[in-house]
Amino acid sequence: MSLIFLIGVISLAVWVVLVFARGLFWLGLERDDMALAPANKPGQLPSGPTTSHGGLEGGWPSVTAVIPARNEADGIAQVIASLGAQDYPGHLSIILVDDGSDDGTAELARHAAETSGSTATLTVLTGAELAPGWTGKLWAVRQGIAHAQEGDFPPDYLWLTDADIAYAPDTLTRLVTRAQTENRVLVSLMAKLRCQSWAERAFIPAFIYFFQMLYPFGRVNDSGSTVAAAAGGCMLVDRQALARAGGIDSIRDALIDDCALGRRLKTQGSIWLGLSDRAVSLRAYDKVDDIRRMVIRSAYAQLNYSPVLLAGTVLGMLLTYVAPVLLALFDREAAGIFGALAVGLMLASFAPIQAFYRLSPMRAVTLPLIGIVYTVWTVDSAVQHWMGRGGMWKGRAQAQHVQSAPVAAAQPGTGGQSAGQNGNPAP
Repeated sequence: MSLIFLIGVISLAVWVVLVFARGLFWLGLERDDMALAPANKPGQLPSGPTTSHGGLEGGWPSVTAVIPARNEADGIAQVIASLGAQDYPGHLSIILVDDGSDDGTAELARHAAETSGSTATLTVLTGAELAPGWTGKLWAVRQGIAHAQEGDFPPDYLWLTDADIAYAPDTLTRLVTRAQTENRVLVSLMAKLRCQSWAERAFIPAFIYFFQMLYPFGRVNDSGSTVAAAAGGCMLVDRQALARAGGIDSIRDALIDDCALGRRLKTQGSIWLGLSDRAVSLRAYDKVDDIRRMVIRSAYAQLNYSPVLLAGTVLGMLLTYVAPVLLALFDREAAGIFGALAVGLMLASFAPIQAFYRLSPMRAVTLPLIGIVYTVWTVDSAVQHWMGRGGMWKGRAQAQHVQSAPVAAAQPGTGGQSAGQNGNPAP
């Protein structure tokens, strides 16, 4: 058996497994417009299992949205307005933790709450100095949760959302309905990333595709599977389940915090993750380098900072995305046939996510090249880590911060000011 023949067999086997034995991830069947069982009329409490942690017997569960924000002036007003416009029949409050912004993020958020006609109370907290052993985002989230839990009636659910995600008005109602009717401790939406610039159209669908490949949503949503993940932009979390799982403290140093939280919460009950048109990312990636920086921030962390796994990943990517194309083009024997079949499966699996982003399925032919680019970015992520710039985000090299500092049992500050829809301090 020749080496070329063996490479052809391996490449085809890889794609047969990916397409047919990874939960059909590439079809993107798990979406938030899936029918909720049983169907509920707007404004009615979901039937099925219900909780009443906050003393809301017979009513819709209370929800507090927690938003960590660091220099988010470009979109924070739209985000706050979309949260305030939720048609949720229950009680919704909003906590924004301003993590050292110097661009007026907090002021813009307050102004949006005052002028948007929001019925939800906005509380803006000034974030405490970053504690040792924590990533910046999770430290801000911890402070927001601590504030939400003050008082006699903490919320039933925590809506952990990024400061660049805007929502359709019915989003929260559907999140809570799914959590209640399906008895989920976590319901998460993969926000639809912006796909307008050339760079975004070229690389953003692949970003989602690779995430689905790593964490097939069908398996994430299967309580009998050990696969767990979440999308950090939008996560509705059962507060008591989070406490039982160890709270945010249990993942304090995780760069890929959403998947870490998904794993923790799946030990407490069923979770759900799906694609969405209701949650939309406002963050622009106008240049290829913008997407590169997003990828390299956590790619090496995904490999547990292991040079061995990095080498294996590079080899695997070459066998998966490069070898089939070369064999199909240049080999006229059996290996070439195997390569052509692998390429066919590869392109067919990439077409649905193109359609989800309303792009031509013909763009699927770019996947081999995109695979090479993502491989280079993964290596770049490792290089950045070795140079002391791992996990770089908004001026913080977070990988080095959480790995070099001892974990401190610091208590976050909770001082803040709340503004209701009329801008008056809230109780």
